[in-house]
Amino acid sequence: MSPTPSFIEATKPTVMMENTNKIFSFGPVDYIVFAIMLMVSAGIGVYFGFFSKSKNTTEEYLMGGKKMKTLPIAISLVASQLSGIAIMSVPSENYSFGIGYMFMVSSVVLVIPILNYIIVPVFYNNNITNCYEYLQLRFNKWTRKLITGTFVVSALLMLPVFMFVPSLAFAQVTGINIHLINTIVCSICIFYTMLGGIKAVVWTDVVQAGIMITSVVLVAFLGVNKVGGLGKVLDLAEEGGRLELYFGFDPRVRNSVMGMVSGGVCLWIGHIGLNQSCVQRIVSLPSLENAKRSLIITGIGILIILLFNSFTGVIMFARYAGCDPILAGIVEKADKMVPFFVQDIVGHLRGMPGIFISCVFSAALSTMSATLNSLAGVAYFDYIKPFIRHTDARANAIMKLFVVAMGCYCIAGGFLVEQFSSILQTILTIIALNTGAVVGVFTLGMLVPRVNGKVAIASIGVSMAIMLWIIGNAQMRFKSGAIKYDPLPTRIDECENYNFYGLIQNRTTLSSLENTATSTSEPPPLVTTAFGSNRPFSIYEISFYWYQVIGTLLVWLTAIPLSYVWSKPHGDEKLDPKLFSPIIGRFLDQQPREMESMPLKTPHPSLAGENLKITFSPKE
Repeated sequence: MSPTPSFIEATKPTVMMENTNKIFSFGPVDYIVFAIMLMVSAGIGVYFGFFSKSKNTTEEYLMGGKKMKTLPIAISLVASQLSGIAIMSVPSENYSFGIGYMFMVSSVVLVIPILNYIIVPVFYNNNITNCYEYLQLRFNKWTRKLITGTFVVSALLMLPVFMFVPSLAFAQVTGINIHLINTIVCSICIFYTMLGGIKAVVWTDVVQAGIMITSVVLVAFLGVNKVGGLGKVLDLAEEGGRLELYFGFDPRVRNSVMGMVSGGVCLWIGHIGLNQSCVQRIVSLPSLENAKRSLIITGIGILIILLFNSFTGVIMFARYAGCDPILAGIVEKADKMVPFFVQDIVGHLRGMPGIFISCVFSAALSTMSATLNSLAGVAYFDYIKPFIRHTDARANAIMKLFVVAMGCYCIAGGFLVEQFSSILQTILTIIALNTGAVVGVFTLGMLVPRVNGKVAIASIGVSMAIMLWIIGNAQMRFKSGAIKYDPLPTRIDECENYNFYGLIQNRTTLSSLENTATSTSEPPPLVTTAFGSNRPFSIYEISFYWYQVIGTLLVWLTAIPLSYVWSKPHGDEKLDPKLFSPIIGRFLDQQPREMESMPLKTPHPSLAGENLKITFSPKE
């Protein structure tokens, strides 16, 4: 049995930690690589802000004049889905809990057809540029305001986190103050997003995606080579339990295949198809066919990069199968394993640490810039435009000022994020509170004609209230120890084979701790772990990967019965087929045509010819 974290935490060798920091260093080439990435991003903003021949209109600033190209939009969508948190945390997830997360990544394959044939056509058929505008057309303005509010609140909570995590990695490898680098990089992101609008966001995403792909693929291949080949990686991972999968139905198992796939479907639908930062780019393409092709490329891109990134966690485990750096006290926690691994694998190659840090920052910048641009548009059109005299020049000026204000907020927010004990857990909680409700109400609107605005608002309220209750109780159970997500076991018995700067000298201390930990015999406590539970079933102990699914189901389970209680008056059932998904709209398309033809059945003789003339006269 491995020693408990409390034993290790109490005796981490100071000398070991100091010596370990020596491998986390940037050379001149690394600084140059990082600086070039930032300068290119800023240069793109300058180009589209000052030299690009485009009109100063809100459509140009937010939509690129609806003349964007398929491939750049697809690459931009991929880049914005890969935040710095994903680059840092996804490998750590697979390192600690096995390959189950790959099924969440793979679920994007199921999502792209749903987006292409159910959701995105509705936006194009109604010429929608703000996805929340659909909710007003389909239901009422209060439904729109409610969901828009959840988007704004979620974005405000997430924005400071997007930049803080990569700043943390940079500070770790350079020693530069974390808030200084956070301020510098945020300022550059504000600069190019403010000046260039959506075009600058998309083209910087293209550059940053290239850096991300290069880094993720290189680290994976070089890691496999360092371990001794793919076969050895898989053998070591299997011995360590990292390839085991749970196909059962207990939702308390943290990484069950069913939970990962179903949770992944809801997560990707909400993040790509129903989040304004992505929808804004999708509908900036000139046609629905362009949008469909772009989404297919997006799905392939996400699948490739995130699978590589996930598998990096398995490679990390194989590399340290005999000497876990966390257990040995070299690395503080799993979230910091990736920078350590990169320095270990490619630190000897000039510029590679710089490329990796550029990769992490590129992921963060792409997510932040897209969120800032869409948040500015939503804030202006939903909360500012109704109270001022609108002109394109005034709108653009206000949105640019808003971007600057939000950027300053992100810098200040870094001081608060620094206090979080678990950044990843905080993010998952924020997402879970509203993603299920958003997915639920949009799919209801597009697929269930009888649901009205009153029902929609009630179902959103029920879903969010119950999810808040579940998550709150779950957090209390984590605090009480009823839920403990300890990772899969690791070893430190072969540390003499790893030149980890002072680790060998401290092996005796660690071995004695291990013996002390195993000698204590107590009856097993009643606890829900990452891999099972000996407690009575409770919904408060289900895996957080199910939260989006539950939130979505709550909307449907509330709305369907209520739609029979609060149904529309019979004479008010005029349904526009364009407001529904094509698979539903085709069944509603016939009724409006018959109703439109009714006034022509008994026209006054003197008006019959006039009606025909108006109806069939050719357009000039």
